Order: sequence, then C-alpha cells, then structure tokens
Amino acid sequence: MKKKFISKKKKTKKIKPKIILFFIMIFSSFILTIKTLSKYNLPRANSDLVNFLIENNNPFIVNSKSNYSYFHQIMTKLIDLDFKNPISILDTNFKGLTKEVKVTNKEVKKVNNDNVVNEKEPTIYLYNSHDTEEYKPSSFAEYSVMPTVKLSDYVLKEKLESNGFSVLIEETTISSIRSSLGLNYAGSYAASRVLMEQAKENYPSLIYFIDLHRDSLSHDKTTLTYNDKNYAKVMFLVGLENPNYGGNLDFSKKISDLINTKIPGLSKGIYEKEGEGVNGIYNQDFSNRTILIEIGGPENTIDEVYETLLVLSEVLTEVINSDQN
Repeated sequence: MKKKFISKKKKTKKIKPKIILFFIMIFSSFILTIKTLSKYNLPRANSDLVNFLIENNNPFIVNSKSNYSYFHQIMTKLIDLDFKNPISILDTNFKGLTKEVKVTNKEVKKVNNDNVVNEKEPTIYLYNSHDTEEYKPSSFAEYSVMPTVKLSDYVLKEKLESNGFSVLIEETTISSIRSSLGLNYAGSYAASRVLMEQAKENYPSLIYFIDLHRDSLSHDKTTLTYNDKNYAKVMFLVGLENPNYGGNLDFSKKISDLINTKIPGLSKGIYEKEGEGVNGIYNQDFSNRTILIEIGGPENTIDEVYETLLVLSEVLTEVINSDQN
C-alpha cells in the first residue's frame, strides 16, 4: 500500500493559519489589557520613592547617553510614557493611547494635622553617598526591585518627623552627579559634597547631615539577635584626616553609646579611618554634625534593617534634642 506523500509546501500551508491565529490572539490579549486599564486611573504613589526604586534597573536612566531604538521611540509616542522618566506612568490613565494626558496638579495634598512638620525649614538632611548599595532580596524582588540604603532614608524620615523634626531627603542620584562631573565610583563623596552644599544653600536651617551606608561583611558579622528579634548592626565611620574631626567623633560616639544602652551590642562602635588608600574625610569637614552610619550588610533583610532604624530614630531624637538644649 502506497503511503500518502505530503510535500513540505502543503505542510507549510497548514501551519501558516495557526501562526496567524496565534498572533491574532496575542494582539487581542494586548488590546483587551489596554482597554481594561483604560477604565481605571492609577493612583499616584510616593513618586520620589518609586522613581528611586526603579531607576537603577532602568537602562534609559542609567545610560542616558544611549541611542534609543526606533521601537522604543515609537512606543514612547504610542503609550505616552517617557522611558527616561518612568514615574510618568503614575500620571497616565491610558485613556486614548495617542492622546496627551496633562496633569495639572502633581502636588500631594497633606492631611491637616498639628504635628505636620514644616518642610521649608528642615534641620536634618538624609543622603547616601553610595545610594545603590543593596540589601538581601525580599518581597520587593517580585517587582524587579532591590531594596537599597535609600529605603532607610524614608523609614528614618517618617520616624523622625513623627518625633517633631523636619527632615529633608536627597532625591538626586549620585550617579547623575558623577556623570555630569566626569567622576567614577570613587568620586561618590565628591558628588555628594556638591549635593550637600546645594542643600545647605537652599535650606540654611539644616544642621545635621546623615550619610547612610551599608557594610560589606557577611550576615553573621552584621546581625544581632536580641529578645528573639534580628537587628542589622550599625557602625559609625569617622575620617581622621578632617582637621576638626573631634566634633564629629564626639557626636557619633554619643549616638553609638546610647544605641548600645538600649540594645547591647547593636552598635559596633566607631571606625576611625585615615591613611593612604582611604578617603579620610568623608565630607565631615562640612560640619561637626556630619555623620556616616553603616547599617547592616548585603545579606541583611529589609526587616532586620527596619528594626534597627526604629532604635536609631529613638536615639537620634534623644541626642539631637539634648544637643539643641
């Protein structure tokens, strides 16, 4: 019995409709998704935090000098989303893909509360000379977001403001300043110095400058278990090549000692640095109230860091109140 011969051409003809149907289904799903989204307005979140969280994983921001492909340019026009400014997605409601959406009021309205801090006269400045230092991936990883030292700024700001202080967080990325000045990673402190000077010029009320970092040691060396809770250990770094380092050293020691009074062993104390191959100053010549704090290491979770920040906020509150009286 002769086998029925099917040529490759006939097979191709049978496959083609399936391929076409597959692409029709994909396209229809895409359109359906967009139509569904168009019914809702995305709420505006804390734009500063969201922007920071996603910018380090966004090639359009990290490498602003790149030449974008025609596809990216077309998609930017099509969905009205600026890839260089991904936070713009929060201002877009997707109604009319080619229609420009204008947001007339981008300010977040504050709740009328007697305890609301006057942000026009902040006294505490939080910044990160190494703002991309990461902690252990957590639930944020589901959203392609790595927790970094910048998260510490926001937690500490919230706690300090609830205690009556006015706090300013530096939002400008260090990488953008380094890039504009032609500096490499080693120039991070020079970049943060530019931002400190700018902040002080804009807000003369600033007194305390706190540079939050993360250590690079293993989990067993950066973690303390106390009363069944895990804490990320802290360490204070003081540069001895600052001629007036005494004020920074005394202020850091007060904070470190009080931390250990509340949670014994939580602070590893003061690391005094000087000599060849190190910065030796760390911008602490800017004022005698400029301190550098390392919280945890790369293997610490954001929960462990959070527990430490609760203690740190209490201690800073006591020390600063005492310092101002």
